[in-house]
Amino acid sequence: MRKLDPAIETAQPRSGGTTPQRDEAGDTIAASPGAKSQERWERLRDAVIMMVDDEPITIEVTQIYLEEAGYSRFVSTDEPQRTLDLIRSERPDLLLLDVVMPDTDGFDILHAMDEADLLEEVPTIVLTSSTDAETKLRALELGATDFLSKPVDPSELALRVRNALAAKAYRDRLAHYDLLTGLPNRQTFVNRLDWALRHALRHKQTGAALHIDIDGFKQINDALGPEHADQLLREIAERIGNCVRGTDTLGRAESDERQPSLSRLAGDEFVVLLPVIAHTSNAAHVAKRVLDAIAEPISLAGQVLQITCCIGISTYPENGEDVNSIVANASAAMHQAKRLQKHSYQYYSSEFNANALHKLTLATELRKAIEHDELSLFYQPKLSVGNGRLCGAEALVRWQHPERGMVSPGEFIPVAEETGLIVPLGEWVLNAACQQATAWQAADLRIPRISVNVSSEQFRQGSLLQTVAKILVDTGANASQLVVEITEGVIMENADANIQILQAMKAMGVRLSMDDFGTGYSSLSYLNRFPIDELKIDRSFVAEVAQPGDYSAIVSAIIAMAHSMRLIVVAEGVEHQHQLQFLRSQGCDEYQGFMISRPVPPEEFSARFLATDNPAQEIGS
Repeated sequence: MRKLDPAIETAQPRSGGTTPQRDEAGDTIAASPGAKSQERWERLRDAVIMMVDDEPITIEVTQIYLEEAGYSRFVSTDEPQRTLDLIRSERPDLLLLDVVMPDTDGFDILHAMDEADLLEEVPTIVLTSSTDAETKLRALELGATDFLSKPVDPSELALRVRNALAAKAYRDRLAHYDLLTGLPNRQTFVNRLDWALRHALRHKQTGAALHIDIDGFKQINDALGPEHADQLLREIAERIGNCVRGTDTLGRAESDERQPSLSRLAGDEFVVLLPVIAHTSNAAHVAKRVLDAIAEPISLAGQVLQITCCIGISTYPENGEDVNSIVANASAAMHQAKRLQKHSYQYYSSEFNANALHKLTLATELRKAIEHDELSLFYQPKLSVGNGRLCGAEALVRWQHPERGMVSPGEFIPVAEETGLIVPLGEWVLNAACQQATAWQAADLRIPRISVNVSSEQFRQGSLLQTVAKILVDTGANASQLVVEITEGVIMENADANIQILQAMKAMGVRLSMDDFGTGYSSLSYLNRFPIDELKIDRSFVAEVAQPGDYSAIVSAIIAMAHSMRLIVVAEGVEHQHQLQFLRSQGCDEYQGFMISRPVPPEEFSARFLATDNPAQEIGS
């Protein structure tokens, strides 16, 4: 009988241990009605049991009893002061703890474990030779799970250990695993990553975390319903798991902690932990396998779906030496992948930090600007193609930052969309435009129709109709002077519901315009259902008219189609005389662009455009 190391040793099973019967392929043979129970029992016997006792012979005898019961993984020490360090490094599933020990007794260890929040993670059975109830009661009050009297009875020991491990397995399943997919949850991933980081730093090794997000999952959930969406998530989890298990990018690890693992973070987000990799490039091999696996067609609800995803890769310790940094950087890389290319992966770069910090700062300052009314609206005129008279104006938000100067809408609008600030920003624009219309009316100026862009997020919030109605009442603006501009993509996200909102808005007297026509869905079957008043031809088409290989035929077709539906046609981005001449020849109704004027403040707009009935060339002079 070999002697255990007095500090720590992981032992192999003795000949007395039972071994499950296996077939030639190495798979367990499930020959009895209790096969599932047997499988659960096999998992329990794989637990790591830690023993702390100042008597090495007691440790050795206890281990013999447990090996005969089928257990094979042990950690032990006869130096009680090392208990907490060993628990943190070896992470046992169960602790067998002697009470009466010199210097540091079992009560001291229980108290220290409680202070370190380790008692919930490691159930503890106290071994004591004391027969008085006070000692046992004190141990239980300090957090012990159970107690056994010395000398221990082998069958009683096996029963108590099995019960404690079964209870822990059940708690772990509820606390640390996702009920839908059966995968480890976020907290378990964080715990594993914490261990892997510390191990990598100690041994100067490299690891990686891959943050995986499914593209367009919300739309799939809305279209197919939650039951089929859950089925899809289970299928995706299985596919990713198959990519991770047995991956050849890792060196063969001697412990489960160093094996790659898959967790579900939340919703449609997963994360793969590669605790040890030879090179940072190896993470890309796993990412590519995941992309390929997910791209395979999936049959669901009678449909064949083509799913895509984006993956962010954060390596350690290169991209951080703490859990929060690795998690945040993997997420940042994933979002960068989404911005750059659909169905792709992206390594984290330190540039992301600067970009993310800039966006965070910008979002904070934008929120303040909205709350303190530090924004302004500029107006770009829309003129009649036929006689050059003013038809309306598009309201465009501008931000004069006290330190940065004029911040480009191309910079802060995307930040507003990413952070959800687009909703309060959109409400501010609607309110300011209606206030301006009322102010011009009070000054006896000729009031144009004012067009305001509405984002998809404002539709998703479900309160756009009520917001518009309230603003019209609060400002006293005439509904017929307000034009709400939307894009095809905005409407088509939830077409039937959004069309109802537009119809209700139209009934209020608000005019509706479809912006950027031709660049989105261009769904002619739906176009006839949209209760719109005007169609705006995107500037990308207008820029190329009357040029070789141009879009003249497309623009002509759009104008003819819109007129057949009794819609006003507005051309955007008109900058040259030949573009205006072409639009006039095709019967286009209105136009806007730099040829007339850039967007200008309301004071300049009223001075140049509201006090005159001059034709376009005089107005724009």
